[in-house]
Amino acid sequence: MKSWINYPTNHPFPIQNIPFGVFRYENQRPHCATKIGEYVIDLFVLTEAGLFPSWGNCFLEPTLNKFMAQGKLIWKECRNLLQGLFKENGALKFNKDLQERCMRNQNDVQMLLPAKIGDYTDFYSSIWHASNLGTMFRGKEKALQENWLHIPVGYHGRASSVIVSGTPVKRPIGQIRNDPQKPPTFEPCGKLDFELEIAFFVGNGNHIGEPISIEKAHEHIFGLVLMNDWSARDIQKWEYVPLGPFNGKNFSTTISPWIITMEALEPFKCDPHNQSARGPEKTPLPYLRDPNLHSYDINLKVHLQPKGEDMEVIGKTSSRNLYWTFEQQLCHHTSTGCPFNPGDLCASGTISGQEIGSFGSMIEICWGGKKLLKLEKSGQTRSWIADGDTINMSGFCNGDGYVIGFGECSGVVTPANRI
Repeated sequence: MKSWINYPTNHPFPIQNIPFGVFRYENQRPHCATKIGEYVIDLFVLTEAGLFPSWGNCFLEPTLNKFMAQGKLIWKECRNLLQGLFKENGALKFNKDLQERCMRNQNDVQMLLPAKIGDYTDFYSSIWHASNLGTMFRGKEKALQENWLHIPVGYHGRASSVIVSGTPVKRPIGQIRNDPQKPPTFEPCGKLDFELEIAFFVGNGNHIGEPISIEKAHEHIFGLVLMNDWSARDIQKWEYVPLGPFNGKNFSTTISPWIITMEALEPFKCDPHNQSARGPEKTPLPYLRDPNLHSYDINLKVHLQPKGEDMEVIGKTSSRNLYWTFEQQLCHHTSTGCPFNPGDLCASGTISGQEIGSFGSMIEICWGGKKLLKLEKSGQTRSWIADGDTINMSGFCNGDGYVIGFGECSGVVTPANRI
């Protein structure tokens, strides 16, 4: 499929993508949008022009929550309608007035969070990341905790500190105990880390007491974004016993602004990498056995850019390195009857591969600060993230003559505000 909008064949937002997001133009209120090539397409304007059925009124809202609640059939209908408008010789090609009102260059708009996020959960679903950290802290023989191969482990995060790509990240201050023979101190984090993740937005939710089955879970997943789950490792180390992450995780969580739909990712379904890790004794309980078990072939990169220097890649991995799938995560999360609402967010946990160069966090790249990462372009070294550093994450799928991209998930670290 081709569009009348011009863009290169390797552009991350071709007509095959049709992502959804929210933007602000000049001093207007936030508008829902999609993106093709360099253009942000204003769905508010298309709704006012009468190009959508009645469900199009969802796009008069300042967030995507109401559209997310419509369910899979409407999501697909909307996607097909938009592709029809923008494909070669599509109807909008010949309406210059409407083009001028609905199309904005991406450089002229401000991207916002795509939804009002009510709740946010972070999982721990990459077997290699879990194994690396377990080896670091407990030794190779006890790398994985006993429950890890049986349930998607996760914790409840802080939705209020989820921020959109491009928002600066303030270095947190917290209680730290660097010397086990001395009392803790209250100081700026000295071991700031990134975590390369993918997160999914929930569309239509469920009522309290009504679990979502593994067979139906895919119907509730609206789409995916990239995520940087910023982590203060020294704060986290002191606080996590016995209840897990708290202030070490709640200060900032960055997501990319465009939600890539599961429909756009359908051609990139594949077998997970890690199924060989499942022996007969580790087969999930029946409620987690997905008859359509699959992963997605999403290529992921993380870049580090020191202030005033060039950006360079410090890690490459793939979403296939997730052991627990998005459907299994959602099914397990709701197995107790936990209710979800449209716009709730669930993250995968750090995605790492097995080899050096495929790690998705600084704690793995530098093995807990014991090694130094040398940046080839600037000659600088790092064991943790420094003030002024920008971390930029990207993701893409290679299609037949096109690319499905996620855009950027980026944030620059700024110095702490001392209390």
